[in-house]
Amino acid sequence: MKYIDYYEVLGVARDATQDEIKKAYRKLAHQYHPDVSKEAGAEQKFKEVAEAYGTLKDPEKRAAYDDLGRHPQGEDFVPPHQWQQHYHEESADFSDVDLADLLAAFAAAQRAEHQQRARRPVNGQDFEVNMPVTLEQVYAGAEADLSLSLPDYDEQGMPRRSPKTYRIRIPKGASDGQRLRLPQKGGPGLNGGRAGDLYVTMQFQPHRLYRVSGRDLYIDLPLAPWEAALGAAVEIPTLGGAVEMKIPEGTVAGRKLRLSGRGMPDSSGKHGDLYAIVQIDVPAKLSARERELMQQLAAESAFNPRSYPGAST
Repeated sequence: MKYIDYYEVLGVARDATQDEIKKAYRKLAHQYHPDVSKEAGAEQKFKEVAEAYGTLKDPEKRAAYDDLGRHPQGEDFVPPHQWQQHYHEESADFSDVDLADLLAAFAAAQRAEHQQRARRPVNGQDFEVNMPVTLEQVYAGAEADLSLSLPDYDEQGMPRRSPKTYRIRIPKGASDGQRLRLPQKGGPGLNGGRAGDLYVTMQFQPHRLYRVSGRDLYIDLPLAPWEAALGAAVEIPTLGGAVEMKIPEGTVAGRKLRLSGRGMPDSSGKHGDLYAIVQIDVPAKLSARERELMQQLAAESAFNPRSYPGAST
C-alpha cells in the first residue's frame, strides 16, 4: 500500500484546525476543479484533494490516520496488525486496497466496537459506608435506620446522588469494624448489569461509662474512703442491668475487680468480663460533724501512706 500524506496534499500542518483544513480544501478544490482548471492532471489532483479532505474532516478517520504515524509521500508500507484485523480477518494482503478505503473500514469497525461496548452489561459499583453503633445495640442486637446519599443515574442516564434509607439489623455480638453486606444495594448496573453491593462497617461509639477491650468492658468505680477501708456492697451498672458487687475490706485505689460474664457477647453468645477499676473519692465539702470525725480518725490512726521502704525516719 502506498502512503499518502493528506496534510501535505492540503498544504496544512498536522495540528491544523478543522477550519484551517476546510479553508485549504475549498481553495484547492476551486483551483483544480475540472470545470475550472485547464492544468494538466488537474482532475487527478482534484481527486487527491477530495480524498485528503474526506479523511481529515472526519474526527474518527483523522485519528485513525494519525495513528499510522508519518511516512514519506508514496512510500510502501504495511498497516499495523490491529488494522489488518479490523479491515480483513482472513488476509494481510493490502496490495489492492486504497488508504482511504482502509481508513473508512477501520473507523467503521471502531464505531461498531464502541457501540457494542456501550450495549455490554456493566455491573454496578460496590460501596462501603461506616455506621455508628452503640454498645447497647451490639449487646442485645437491634435494628436501626441508615440514611445516606449514593451515586445514581436519572432517566436520561445522567449521574446524580440519591438519598437512600436502609433498615439495618445489628447482630448481637457484632465486633468493632465488622462488615455487613447488603446485596445489590450499591451502584446501579448498566444495560442489564447486576447492581453493586453495599458494605456497612460497624463502628463502636464511645460510651459514657464503659471502655471496650476486645470483649471485655472497663468501668471506673468511685468509692468513699470508708467503703474502701471497711468494705461494702455497692451497685455496679452493667449493659444487662445493675448488679451488686462486694468490695473487700482494705481495697486500694487502682484495684481491678472482676464481674465474670458481664462484658460484651461474641457471635456464639459467650460474654467477656466487666472490670471495675477502683478510684477513691473524697467529699468536696465536709459538714462540721464529718470534719470532727475525720480529725479524730487522723489523731488516732497510725496509718502512713508515705512510709516508703528504706526511707529514713
